[in-house]
Amino acid sequence: MALVYTLLGAALVCAVLWLRHRQLSFSAQRTADYAGLTPIFDLREHLNGKMLCDGVVYGPTGRVAASFNGRFEILWDGDRAKMSEHFTYDSGTEQLRQWALVLGEDGSITATAPDVIGEGRGKCEGSAVQLNYRLRLPESGGGHVVDVTDWMYLAPNGHIVNRSQFRKYGLVVGELIATMRPVEVRSHA
Repeated sequence: MALVYTLLGAALVCAVLWLRHRQLSFSAQRTADYAGLTPIFDLREHLNGKMLCDGVVYGPTGRVAASFNGRFEILWDGDRAKMSEHFTYDSGTEQLRQWALVLGEDGSITATAPDVIGEGRGKCEGSAVQLNYRLRLPESGGGHVVDVTDWMYLAPNGHIVNRSQFRKYGLVVGELIATMRPVEVRSHA
């Protein structure tokens, strides 16, 4: 009888963990959750031109593993964009990435970059953007391939808050939190 109760308890714990993961976690978000919310995130308007980025990367223990600053330049030509990212980490390491983005009429996004395996896919809806892709980390980071889920949320002041999770074999191995904002143009009057 004790074995039956143990198995039932284990099944209940598994069911609760599965439900939590599917309904109450970062992974449970859907772009439809943000439909109708404002401000409306228009990639061509809000992810455009020269931008600055500041953020931190958390390792698998939940502690900050690195912090960084970034400079972006995003140039749109209709529904296609080239996005150049230049990151400088607290260790002094620099990283460059060149994205090619395509925005569909339905808000769908496809994205490619040299260290992205295949094609990233996502969607822009309401005040949020989601993008999923497989990323090969640099050799200095182990060269592993991780599954990335990026969420970007548009704040009322036009700044973008980015939260990303990195998974390997379904387990969270890292997380990134960053803010992005347009470079302020100063007049010389």
